Amino acid sequence: MMTKSRLQIPRPTARPGEEPDFSYLDLSPAGSVDKPSSDARTRDIQHLSEGLIRVLDDDHEAKGQWNPNLDATELQVGLRWMLLNRVFDERMWQIQRQGRISFYMQALGEEAISIAQGMALRPGDMCFPSYRNQGLYMYRGVSLVDMMCQCLSNTRDMCQGRQLPIMYHSKSGNVFSISGNLGTQYPHAVGWAMASAIKGEDHIAASWVGDGTTSEADFHHALTFAAIYQSPVILNVVNNQWAISTFQGTAAGQRRAFAARGLGLGIPGLRVDGNDFLAVYSATLWAADRARRGGGPTLIELVTYRGGAHSTSDDPSKYRPTDEWASFPLGDPIERLKQHMILEGHWSAAKHEKLIEELHLEVKSAWKEAQKHGTMTEGPRLDPGTMFDDVYAETPPNLESQRRRMLEVERGE
Repeated sequence: MMTKSRLQIPRPTARPGEEPDFSYLDLSPAGSVDKPSSDARTRDIQHLSEGLIRVLDDDHEAKGQWNPNLDATELQVGLRWMLLNRVFDERMWQIQRQGRISFYMQALGEEAISIAQGMALRPGDMCFPSYRNQGLYMYRGVSLVDMMCQCLSNTRDMCQGRQLPIMYHSKSGNVFSISGNLGTQYPHAVGWAMASAIKGEDHIAASWVGDGTTSEADFHHALTFAAIYQSPVILNVVNNQWAISTFQGTAAGQRRAFAARGLGLGIPGLRVDGNDFLAVYSATLWAADRARRGGGPTLIELVTYRGGAHSTSDDPSKYRPTDEWASFPLGDPIERLKQHMILEGHWSAAKHEKLIEELHLEVKSAWKEAQKHGTMTEGPRLDPGTMFDDVYAETPPNLESQRRRMLEVERGE
């Protein structure tokens, strides 16, 4: 008797009111995955896309070949930036809930990705981020005031009121503008890296998308071009388990690791503990070295968890257990690095609390300054005439005419 085919519908392992279930996650013991040479052939390192590169174990000890052996100062730098990212996010989330900005997105639980990767890359490398990489902007020199002003769309807004809040950019920091059209940054990164190779530079590009975006055509187009032209680029997939309200299995994450998506094209994949600061740093350094030596692209899957809502427009209690974040087996990236530093004698609970207090004051001071440049309800306000700028190299007569008519209306003529 023949059995009929049946449509397979991916479903999350737990819904609201149920016990969190992460049994679908394949984990590897810390230090158990080998670290090959960065010029290894893709066919020889396929296992790196299936295992999980981890350095910090459950007792916060650093183990294995992927340990980057960062000194105490570097560890403290990383911890400080991650904490600043979290404190900033908490403040901005509260500000949005008070109705003082219109929209915000937190990076809760994903701070190690932006900071560790930012530290592993060089200043000349170009970054094409997604919308939870605010820590990368901070690390690359964008001030808190400027980021806040962008969310306020005020007179100091770097985007001059033309972008959704949190869509930052930084020319001086080599960080491309965030795109609300998910996935577009991937082909951009590949193309920029191709240009760098054509010019004979050793600068590379890096880009980030979420697990859900791997279903977009841009993701696959980027991988194809990167593979064919051996573009010196790091393509990161931040697998935080949820794409808005859609479980990562909908993007086929339960079929095979996202890190394996490029193997058919000859792109090596690294599956990394995204909440392990040391593992993220080390894997990024490995991929960057490979790219600079002419080894082409690397696809890195960063296994993490979105600790908060997708955005201030989202209510995750509608689609997942409320305590799922606390049950995530890879823990909190900040707490893990903190405990490792304490174990190594580089940190203490008292120093940690003092630093948090200092960062709260820093963020509070930045908010006071940002408000001076205008808020949603109080001036000063952006000049509406700027909407005609930066569209053409030379403003055409029809736009100049519109600008004049607008000014006449403002003057009551």
